[in-house]
Amino acid sequence: MKNSTNKKILFIICGGISAYKSLEVIRLFKKNNTEIKTILTKSAKEFVTPLSITSLSQGKVYDDLFSLENETEMDHISLSRWADAIVIVPATANTISKLATGNSEDLASTVVLASNKQIFLAPAMNVRMWEHQSTKKNLKILKDFGYKLIGPEIGDMACGEYGEGKMSEPLVIYNHIKTHLDKKLKYNKMKALVTAGPTNEYIDPVRFITNKSSGKQGYEIAKSLHKRGFDTTLISGPTNLKIPEDINLIKVETAEEMLKATQRNLPAHIAVFSAAVSDFKIKKRNDYKIKKQDNLTINFEKNIDILNYVSNHNLMRPKLVIGFAAETNDLEKNALKKLVDKNCDWIIANDVSKNDRGFNSEFNEITIHYKNLKKKEKLSYKKKSELSEEIVDRIINQIN
Repeated sequence: MKNSTNKKILFIICGGISAYKSLEVIRLFKKNNTEIKTILTKSAKEFVTPLSITSLSQGKVYDDLFSLENETEMDHISLSRWADAIVIVPATANTISKLATGNSEDLASTVVLASNKQIFLAPAMNVRMWEHQSTKKNLKILKDFGYKLIGPEIGDMACGEYGEGKMSEPLVIYNHIKTHLDKKLKYNKMKALVTAGPTNEYIDPVRFITNKSSGKQGYEIAKSLHKRGFDTTLISGPTNLKIPEDINLIKVETAEEMLKATQRNLPAHIAVFSAAVSDFKIKKRNDYKIKKQDNLTINFEKNIDILNYVSNHNLMRPKLVIGFAAETNDLEKNALKKLVDKNCDWIIANDVSKNDRGFNSEFNEITIHYKNLKKKEKLSYKKKSELSEEIVDRIINQIN
């Protein structure tokens, strides 16, 4: 086995008969130079001890949300940021239920809720519990949130029954997570550039023209790229959205400022242009507030098309250029025209004429048009955070 290059993993061990297998997973990672911290839930202490974990991991074991010692050394927010990945092993039906509902009653659930890192679940439970509709519903919610499942497998269980629900073997879990960490290390050497939000084009010092873009889809794409390990820069027009501190955020107002920021941050391997950049700007901005008058004429001129500029740049063009087409009519026709005219690799089209998706909504429904593959792929209506994970999945597939 190759070394895991000094990565950091936070293990969360839950109460279940399979908890003993988590010790072997920890041993495999520690053998390969991985720094490990562990959270032991209250019920997990019935199956494994902090001493046995510490002796294998040589790292701190946390077990109480309100421990003064733990909070002094590393609070739950810092702990959630410390790891390169979080592994919940075994992930019991109870734990899965708590995570799906956003429960944060103990340290384990609080850390997971506060985390911006990839979270892996290694489920282990009785076959009837695994097949129960509530478990299936909870797992769907977590998968939509971006959690990754490892297993379970079909086999004999400790309760004497046979079926699906048996936790995957430690080596299987190890290989799955190691592959993810190795890819993350690879993508960490790749630069991703994302633009998001509207632009403001000023008429005078207090008035401007803009659009309804919230920037939510672009922000979620930037977060998903960062979570997968990409060196991510987000260039954002005016929004009130928050972004993890370790994503390079550049705030701009006008299309010209966004263009200059984009130029300064090239070259990049991937560029996703989700910003709703104004096509026009005021030809001559007034230096003073314009007073009320009967007749007012405003002259416009075209802004430079940032997507077109980057996509046709001979020296600085990213390997993968993705544009967005936010349309109110003739969605496919306009998207395909933009795909050709702008010379980009993908166009992601969405209908913004409906209030329940697109601008200012938490939800979206998109169609990806691929230039080289000469095909389209529809991603159904769901939260923008979930769509961003699916978009980044496809970005990684194309890169590979």
